[in-house]
Amino acid sequence: MNDKLMQAALEYHEHPVPGKLATEVTKPTRTQEDLALAYSPGVAAPVRAIADNPEDVYRYTNKGNLVAVISDGSAVLGLGNTGALASKPVMEGKGVLFKRFANVDVFDIEVNAATPEEFIDTVTRIAPTFGGINLEDIAAPACFEIERILEERLDIPVFHDDQHGTAVIICAGLLNALEIAGKELADAQIVCLGAGAAGISSMRLLLDLGADPDKLLLVDRKGVIHDGRSDLNQYKQEFAGKTDKRTLEDAMKDADIFIGVSSGGKVSDALLASMAVNPIVFALANPDPEIRPEDAKKVRDDVIMATGRSDYPNQVNNVLGFPYIFRGALDVHASHINREMLKAGVVALRDLTHEPVPSEVLQAYKLGSLTFGPDYIIPKPLDSRLLDTVAPAIARAAVDSGVARRPLPERYNK
Repeated sequence: MNDKLMQAALEYHEHPVPGKLATEVTKPTRTQEDLALAYSPGVAAPVRAIADNPEDVYRYTNKGNLVAVISDGSAVLGLGNTGALASKPVMEGKGVLFKRFANVDVFDIEVNAATPEEFIDTVTRIAPTFGGINLEDIAAPACFEIERILEERLDIPVFHDDQHGTAVIICAGLLNALEIAGKELADAQIVCLGAGAAGISSMRLLLDLGADPDKLLLVDRKGVIHDGRSDLNQYKQEFAGKTDKRTLEDAMKDADIFIGVSSGGKVSDALLASMAVNPIVFALANPDPEIRPEDAKKVRDDVIMATGRSDYPNQVNNVLGFPYIFRGALDVHASHINREMLKAGVVALRDLTHEPVPSEVLQAYKLGSLTFGPDYIIPKPLDSRLLDTVAPAIARAAVDSGVARRPLPERYNK
């Protein structure tokens, strides 16, 4: 970030009031009668109703539209372990995106926790306030255990966006890229560089969608993950198959797909040149991709690319997923966000990219036209159709898979 942008960001966050979020009152408070209904003695009525029937909390409070965005600050953006306090601007920012794109209210909560157990205990104790929990910027491998235990303990959706949100967007883009490349997921040789939360979760979701586990290679800092390594945690062990490939160079030869969730500059011209015909490269490291699109195009004019940056086509941006995933889950009072819901999100995003792009989207991005193809395999973040496409798909999958506690809202049946 250059000095000019840094200063602009600081001024943006400070003025006219510090921070990016505030609360608002949703009921009238103009008269004494209003106040009597809002607090004492009127508030006793919904208290008694909820005590008698806990499900009434969704009728009388904001629980059904309130998500906690919670972090321990151990893996903040590309900045590493900044600590809980310094993560607050990011958590507020996540709240802004929830509200802006799906009208979901958020409390951002930053937790000083020395161990995963302390973090889990804190979240468990405050969970009754919320309709859902969005875990954010928590380092792997602790994030996997934290999410698993919280899912077991709580009866509201628990979602680690750095895992599943990223996976949904990646998978949607890859399915479209494969279609353009004339390839099938089940036949594709896949390499993922980066074995943290995003990498492992993306590989899991690709397997759920039909990828062949024998054709999938996960690569970490020490090389290819295989069954001969003794240094693997339980999450990497899932991908430790039999292979004689040991290096990234070995893995990339004749690969159909490369997914990078690592750091900039990891993919050389030679590595890209060694890939199969019509290679698909998702270079998602930010701000510097594993290989820049302009450099990749000089090596392979048949490459289909995505990055994590907004200044290139095909941005893998989590805002395409998490607001609408929670919107759909909240609208049917889902107890969990399960694999069926994630796959429904993938399909909805994939299919939306095939639809004609509205003029307002073209205007927002200053484009004359945009059609399904190598430079448009993922919807644009400012596409208002996402709310009416992804959220209903998530809600229907929740109902169909048995985790919804209320039927589809009427607007979803139109």
